[in-house]
Amino acid sequence: MSPALTVWVKGIGLWAPGAADWHAFVDIARDAASPGSTERPVADVLPPNERRRAPESVLLAAAAAGQAVRMSGLDAATLPCVFASAHGDQAITDYMCETLATAPTELSPTRFHNSVHNAPAGYWTIATRCHASSSAISGGETSFGAALLEAAALAVADECDVLLASYDIAGTGPLGEMTSSTGPFASALVLSPRPEGAAACLRISPEPGNSGMEASGDEWFDAIVASNPSAHGLPLMAALARTRSTALRIGAARGLDLHVDLAFAA
Repeated sequence: MSPALTVWVKGIGLWAPGAADWHAFVDIARDAASPGSTERPVADVLPPNERRRAPESVLLAAAAAGQAVRMSGLDAATLPCVFASAHGDQAITDYMCETLATAPTELSPTRFHNSVHNAPAGYWTIATRCHASSSAISGGETSFGAALLEAAALAVADECDVLLASYDIAGTGPLGEMTSSTGPFASALVLSPRPEGAAACLRISPEPGNSGMEASGDEWFDAIVASNPSAHGLPLMAALARTRSTALRIGAARGLDLHVDLAFAA
């Protein structure tokens, strides 16, 4: 077993179909409420004009990240950030491919601008005036695990608090037929190398493996996990919501798993 990276969770955010924020998700995870209706993600960290223009992928990432930072009580401008997505903005990618194939001179510069994989990170850092480092990670079905490993390693190595946000939207057109993403989902964590003010502790050990997602038996949870690769972090989020110490395995790359021990103070 590799040496563990120990980090503490200081902030959590989430948007899922049926749960518009972390607090709604906690109620559902604890059987205190049923999934409700959800509308456009509320990314209030963005200026109003940017919110109106931003694509769904940006709104999802910014909404979850904003929740996590607010919970942490930290200044977003000081936080290095890691944004992760398996496929980026599939709707824009599908539009660009179709337009380039049929009417290339009509390609929208704004949509091209929003197509790049680090667009959500760019929107976030500009809106929060963050000059700390930012990363945009893509690892297919293991994107959440790869980003969790990146963020935890950064927090420990640089002894700093780090924002992690993972998001994906539904695919459209021929691209949507090739991906496993059929619905939107986003989650975020603020990780710290220090325990003060933390909600939980994560001990993360990279190990050889190729974990698959196991059904939880909860129809709503399993449907979300099946609909979105970023929702492969949902078992961890559910354990955090239930304040339940547990051990999890999360895929981080082909042939690489993360063994995650989640602990809460007694």
